[in-house]
Amino acid sequence: MKRPNIILRNAYKFLVWGLILVLISSCTPVRADSADLLQPELKDLQADEVEVILPTPLPTRPPYVPGTLVNYTVQTGDNVAALASHFNTTAAEILEANPIIPPVTTTLPPGLPLQIPIYYEPIWSSPYQILPDERFVNGPAAVGFDVVEFVNSQPGWLKSVRGVVGELERSGAEIVIYVSEMFSIDPQLLLAILEYQASALSNPQIPDNINTYVLGYEEIFHQGLAQQLVWAANRLNNGYYTWRDGSLTVYKHKDGRLERPDPWQNAATAALQFYFSQIYDRDKYTLAVSGDGLAAVYEQYFGPPWEGLTDFMPGSLNQPTMILPFSYGHTWAYTGGPHTAWGLDAPFAAVDFAPGSVVGGCSPTDDPALAVADGIISRTGNAFAVLDLDGDGDERTGWSVFYLHLANASIPPVGTQLKQGDPIGLPSCEGGKSTGTHVHIARKYNGEWILAGGVLAFNLEGWIVGVGPDAYTGTLNRNGYTLRACVCSDRNSQITAGSTQ
Repeated sequence: MKRPNIILRNAYKFLVWGLILVLISSCTPVRADSADLLQPELKDLQADEVEVILPTPLPTRPPYVPGTLVNYTVQTGDNVAALASHFNTTAAEILEANPIIPPVTTTLPPGLPLQIPIYYEPIWSSPYQILPDERFVNGPAAVGFDVVEFVNSQPGWLKSVRGVVGELERSGAEIVIYVSEMFSIDPQLLLAILEYQASALSNPQIPDNINTYVLGYEEIFHQGLAQQLVWAANRLNNGYYTWRDGSLTVYKHKDGRLERPDPWQNAATAALQFYFSQIYDRDKYTLAVSGDGLAAVYEQYFGPPWEGLTDFMPGSLNQPTMILPFSYGHTWAYTGGPHTAWGLDAPFAAVDFAPGSVVGGCSPTDDPALAVADGIISRTGNAFAVLDLDGDGDERTGWSVFYLHLANASIPPVGTQLKQGDPIGLPSCEGGKSTGTHVHIARKYNGEWILAGGVLAFNLEGWIVGVGPDAYTGTLNRNGYTLRACVCSDRNSQITAGSTQ
């Protein structure tokens, strides 16, 4: 089934544009360091009512005259900077063409109609949309889905295999759960990929390459089902979050040809196109990203993906108030600017801090990392804890904060209620690759990793994270002061919690 075109009702259109005319006259610039960067006006422009039309032929993309204004309807998670990259234009031109958008904002409200000046570039990918973003992340749509029960109900080989991941031997279903939770990708998507590529749900015969390259990525350190799925999830996240931040502009196929995601594409589809481009030749790729490929398999097992969607990434998303993750008056070092939350490369959703009492290397410390906000411990594992901020104990809904490199013996048990400033564990070198005692923190909202810098940057006691040219580089900025991330823990990277400077 092809993705339906979503058409706003005429009444809704008039309502939106009526609001726009009112809001244009009242919009005022907002400082980038304001505690409330997000415009409440945009929240009134959510698409509350839509009419689903039967599938229509895919649009064609002509070689537009430079600067042509094209129609675009905001999709979940869109922001002005990323749209400027997608359409090869500038944020200033988008703002000029759409005065309803304030000069400073975070996420745009889904359903908002825009006009965007486009500067055509060739070799665009298919405009067909495979999956909505809400079905990509391990968010609200995944709540209530029992992976083990579902896998055991299917005749396929997945329920009969085991593998090692996260330092434990796990069943096929447990491997899917682990990868889903750590990378924050919907388990239904991972299951659909396993079925599409390896008939894991339908064929009881275990494939001959189950212990090598069952998903087609041939690399010696990624042999076996578990490591193949880890690689797949990593590449999916690479594609999703680089489309989110606008840095995915072109990708190279396995056969060497280049392709650009269609400017109107959504993040989930761009990620899947990027993923399949790494493992398939032209014909197999074309089928995989069409309505007869992965999309058909997904719908067969999990129903129409475009039905029952919610406002999982609203417009003007705002981070809750957070403190620095260490004690008032203590000085720590900002040792890692934006870098991967989990895995390799994007999403660059995490930052690192190291206690000042540590001389160097993996020395122990008794200076704990703290809860940046009130919350409940919703999940723990090897050197990590997840702090769920909305209190329902489910990290897939609302805001959550992922802590890594905590000493295992110091982590509170699941279900522990913490107040802002309570200890959550001792920084260490445990968990993953680490050469020095520190704590790694990253945010999620409704299962989506929130990039550490950019339009919704980390705000810790007013210190705003800035992006650097490479992973682990970057800044903290407040009131004209700038600190630079450095593993050297020099003076320019040291920060004192509670300081008014």
